[in-house]
Amino acid sequence: MTLALVGCCMALTGNAQGRLDSVQHVSEVVVMSRPALREVVPSQKLSGEQLERLSSHSVADALRYFSGIQLKDYGGVGGIKTVNIRSMGTHHLGISYDGIQLGNAQNGQIDLGQFSLDNVEEVSLYNGQKSTIFQPASDFGNAGAVYIRTRQPDFSGGEKYHLKLRAKVASSDMLRLSALYEQQLTPRLSTSANVEFLTASGKYEFRYRRKRQDGTVAYDTTATRQNGDIHAERVELNLHGRLDQGGWQLKGYLYNSERGIPGAIVNNVWRRGERQGDLNTFLQAHYYRNVGDRFSTRWQAKYAYYNTHYVNRDTTQHQVDNRYRQQELYASTANVLELLPGWSASLSYDLKWNTLSADLYNFANPTRWSNLVAVATAIDYLHLKAQASLLATAISDRVENGPDASLHRLTPAVFVNVYPWRARFFSLRAYVKKSFRMPTFNDLYYTDMGNALLSPESAIQYDLGFVLSKHLQRGIISRVQLQADAYYNTVHDKIVAYPKGQQFRWTMLNLGRVHIKGLDVEAEADCNVGRDIVATIRAQYTYQDARDVTNPGDSFYDDQIPYIPWHSGSAIVGLQWRGLSVNYSFIYAGERYNQQENIKYNYMQPWYTSDVSVCWQWHHRKVGYRLQLEVNNLLSQDYDVILNYPMPKRNYGLSLDITL
Repeated sequence: MTLALVGCCMALTGNAQGRLDSVQHVSEVVVMSRPALREVVPSQKLSGEQLERLSSHSVADALRYFSGIQLKDYGGVGGIKTVNIRSMGTHHLGISYDGIQLGNAQNGQIDLGQFSLDNVEEVSLYNGQKSTIFQPASDFGNAGAVYIRTRQPDFSGGEKYHLKLRAKVASSDMLRLSALYEQQLTPRLSTSANVEFLTASGKYEFRYRRKRQDGTVAYDTTATRQNGDIHAERVELNLHGRLDQGGWQLKGYLYNSERGIPGAIVNNVWRRGERQGDLNTFLQAHYYRNVGDRFSTRWQAKYAYYNTHYVNRDTTQHQVDNRYRQQELYASTANVLELLPGWSASLSYDLKWNTLSADLYNFANPTRWSNLVAVATAIDYLHLKAQASLLATAISDRVENGPDASLHRLTPAVFVNVYPWRARFFSLRAYVKKSFRMPTFNDLYYTDMGNALLSPESAIQYDLGFVLSKHLQRGIISRVQLQADAYYNTVHDKIVAYPKGQQFRWTMLNLGRVHIKGLDVEAEADCNVGRDIVATIRAQYTYQDARDVTNPGDSFYDDQIPYIPWHSGSAIVGLQWRGLSVNYSFIYAGERYNQQENIKYNYMQPWYTSDVSVCWQWHHRKVGYRLQLEVNNLLSQDYDVILNYPMPKRNYGLSLDITL
């Protein structure tokens, strides 16, 4: 219903703009969503044309432009890419794909390099959690959340189908081919299919320069990155249905890849024999319905199967050829009731079943049952929006040839947003939240390394910030938004790998305690520079002070934890004139250390990259064309995100989109 009202408003506005002989007056229409669906704390978002203008291939690349995010990138097209939120670690960040979380019970890390932007409509980041009470119980348990929303078919003007073809060639012998087809079956039923093929040799030149502890140069040479090839196919099928006061979606997803793992450049070794094959599939369903004016319900289900094949043929190391198979079943219901105007309450329940098997000797073959129940309430009254939630989690593990384990936790959260003025262009926000992350199967049960006695990592977050958002009727600047947050986080019982006496023999222990202080700032502006010229500016800055305070007797006590820069940021500037657009993006990561001890030998210099893209769009006989040229790492800087994993120097890409 809300979408219909918005569509009518857009249609009226479009008709008014089409008649230039007189001034048209359109009556104001105010569309109000239910209090349960309104966010208490705004998110950071990249959507629509913003994503298209970035020189980004995957979701991980787009997340680099959010404040508070640290990306671990091991280099190249096929290199593994994971994200870390506010220095708490990858495992504390939930990743949702069309409303349902992606899981990896084996190691807890989601490789976002596997998710293309071709079919993505919006990527959003929430700190703490998505601050709406109408959500699955699992979403209440994250220290932060990324939501990936794919494109929904939208037909108008008698349209029955859409077809979008894309081809891209780039450095490292990269070729990407993709197609998106949308078909309207009935006025209330539509389908879409998105397929993609990617291949690349992964070869690129890099400079390798390392110094000894006495400051003399050990290596200084230029070489070519090897064993970074990738061949991948992705298929996504969707069925969308609309109902009176609701809708449903059925999604099937398949990702198949075979890639080399180039490994670290250490001791003058330039090539590794490691390879990895991934077959990731899932089928998920989503149904939601508004019952009357006060009650809404949502039901979700998912089955996922992940098959990982890891091979190490390096003759200088122990040769490995192993397969790991994961399965996941997930069911969820979320229900919200508006008790009084402006006051709502919700009840959510999630059930998860995870299992992992491997062809390793004496492997534990663990199975995990997770039950999550969340109760929440939200208030939207005059100058105040607030939300409180309590999540109860019960987890039970069963293993072969070992003791079973169980865990029960309660994790509360409170979010408050205050609007001092009625116009709501300025707001003050704050939240406090407790969360935890369960040890992964690898942490607990990996052969000769896991520790079944591990305790979960626990985190407490405190946040205080503001948002200023204003639409201006006069002047060059048409819209401006500024938001900033100061925060303090603590992580206890941090899980780390620790040597247990014998060389090459490690175990997992609860050793860590980390205190994190930080500041996130984000600014956006839209400007009308001249006739038909529109400029968009987006910038973000992050300050992180994340210190290990585990043991005062350690040499690294109160030192900055590895790979967390004190200062980082990014900027995006775009100029658009009719069908031509020019975009510039800049990313900066300040000084940091690659080991626990903050000494000169572990110091890593700051790095920054500049990317430029030029795009031309035009139509011919009802066919749309889009040609884009991009230059990445324009200044050809030599840098590592992760030590000894060199990133590409200057590289190029050319893409062509055809839309029918």
